[in-house]
Amino acid sequence: MKLRTFLVLMVMFCILSPALGQAKPVAAPQTPQPQKPAESDDEVVKITTNLVQVDAVVTKDGKLVKDLTADDFEIYEDGRKQAITSFAYISNVPGTNSPPVNMVREKGAEVVPFTPVKADVPRRTMALLVDDLGLSAESIGQVRRQLRKFVAEEIQPNDLVAIIRVSGEVGALQQFTNDRRILNRAMEQIRWSPCSRVGQTVFPILGKGPAFGSNGRGTDESPCSQYSLLSTMKVLRFVLDAMGELPGRKSMVVFSDSLPLENQEVRLDQDSPSAGIDTDQLNYRLALRKVAEKAIRSSVVIYSVDTQGLQYTGITAADSPNGNFRDITNQINNTMANRSRLLITRREGGDMISRQTGGFQIRNSHSFELDRILEDQSGYYLIGYRPTDETFNRQFHHIKAKVKHSGMTLRTRFGFFGVSEEEAKKNQRSVRDLTNLALMSPFGKQDINLDITSFFANDKTAGSLIRSFVYLDAADLTFNSVNGKREGSIELHGAIFGDNGALVQQLTRGASLSLTEEDYEQAKRHGMNITFDMPVKNPGAYQVRIAARDRNSSHIGSAGQFVAVPNLNNNRLAVSGIVLGTDSKGFALADPGTRRYPKNSDVHFGYILYNAANESGTLRNLVMQTKLFRDGKVVSTGPETPIGAANQTDLARLCQGGVVHLPAELEPGNYYLQVLVMETIAKDKKAVLVQWADFDIEK
Repeated sequence: MKLRTFLVLMVMFCILSPALGQAKPVAAPQTPQPQKPAESDDEVVKITTNLVQVDAVVTKDGKLVKDLTADDFEIYEDGRKQAITSFAYISNVPGTNSPPVNMVREKGAEVVPFTPVKADVPRRTMALLVDDLGLSAESIGQVRRQLRKFVAEEIQPNDLVAIIRVSGEVGALQQFTNDRRILNRAMEQIRWSPCSRVGQTVFPILGKGPAFGSNGRGTDESPCSQYSLLSTMKVLRFVLDAMGELPGRKSMVVFSDSLPLENQEVRLDQDSPSAGIDTDQLNYRLALRKVAEKAIRSSVVIYSVDTQGLQYTGITAADSPNGNFRDITNQINNTMANRSRLLITRREGGDMISRQTGGFQIRNSHSFELDRILEDQSGYYLIGYRPTDETFNRQFHHIKAKVKHSGMTLRTRFGFFGVSEEEAKKNQRSVRDLTNLALMSPFGKQDINLDITSFFANDKTAGSLIRSFVYLDAADLTFNSVNGKREGSIELHGAIFGDNGALVQQLTRGASLSLTEEDYEQAKRHGMNITFDMPVKNPGAYQVRIAARDRNSSHIGSAGQFVAVPNLNNNRLAVSGIVLGTDSKGFALADPGTRRYPKNSDVHFGYILYNAANESGTLRNLVMQTKLFRDGKVVSTGPETPIGAANQTDLARLCQGGVVHLPAELEPGNYYLQVLVMETIAKDKKAVLVQWADFDIEK
């Protein structure tokens, strides 16, 4: 890790090569003055000694009702009516009249990323939990199709979404994002599990598999499937516990063919691997009730989707009844009855946890009605009342709310635990816990203002790595005066997460800072830049998170970025990430971590092309084009520029760059620079590589 405490950091972007040929000198950049976000006030299911608040959703004819007053409601705690003392309607969307932002597709290009969601803005937070241990192979395809449509058409810039597989490594918090690239890659991992408690098809095929038992069982059994429902509920509790760290009202959507109240999927005959299990362990009501209670504690509303959909329960061409006429008739009748019963029993558990947490279940639908669930998360009422001493007895209290108007439906949580927030906050987290939370959370923590630019790079000696240029606001750090110098101490914690949320790499680096008074004043005015490298072995899509902790004050700042690591061993053309900066005398990029620029200025960028030579060893026929995006729309498009190799001999690592001018008429805010590298491979046919980099235009 290399530390510089002055404004113009002469960072050579190309690891081996000296120049970015298209850089132009410009005036010195303005000093960035980022604003810290206001502290968010999480008031969902707030329980203090003076106030209990409960969230509720009211609908009429399937549409949200948003204009009610406190006089329209009644609320009861354990059957006793309470006087409503506070009331508000909370919107989770930043503007009801804003048109939806749909996926923008460029030919050969990926979708436009959204700006990272901030903690203090309205948002909808959804965990899409795919219970692949409870899905048939038949249903998996439909789940993928509907999730793909949902991600492409329904997600908005301020939404936070995670796609989590029950059978995969569950990272939970770090999987929440609005970046469709990450979500699309998570969908690619969804597939049928051999440990599923449901077979290849939703229903067993008559005459070609295990017959229905007396309990209506209808799955192909595997040695691990008998425990899969317990595994599903364990993952549900883990994700719900993690979601409790996120502010506001959240939701979880559970996709499953089989989430029963009682065991209908395990055979108890002597030949079954589950023979001898105590039948009391096969009643899942208590375990599901604990899932609902965990959701209530974490301010999460659960929606369940019965992915069996609208099924035909009669005999199909795949079934093979056998025997005489009477036997065949009995088989047909029994099969139809068992299939009907199985449809109902499999969804009872999902229905229970949905109702107890204020959600609902989608059933008999192949579309899964995800738009309806998303709409249900757009807003809610907060109803408050003064608690009595009995409220804080550490027991579970049942809540019932009513709306006085006919034709309206109210949904709220089953209840809450009688523990005040004052008591709950007695167990303060350690500094280590807070640092780990900052690394995992989708919200950048900004006790210390921190920005990062992360990108893939490859060095002949070090191999593949993810390099991050980290910008720190020195004014947020604590320095002590020692012998005429300013001394401080920081830690950088870096983590790389895979597309399933699993931790791939984690590194910690420390640095002691000893600055002269002049360097200290410059650091306060202009900030500090740090280079932080983490090795990465395998190609894939990764989330990079970096947290900085001031050892003197324990203040923390964090930020994250999506990085795609290509496979360089296949000799295909690949492009590193993009580094933005200002000009520094034509041979380096200055301030690569800040990514804040004034209007009517030039932004310089650089990247590396890997495997730029073709099979004959000469440079491929390549052109570059830049596009500037704002809110998913193209603001400007640059010309196609041929890519050359002037003064460069290593075509395995070819340094490239350019300049984008920011016109004075551009509005302040977040923008994305898209760099397209196009190779002509045949007449009228081009292969396209795409990279993105976001930045802010200052006011």
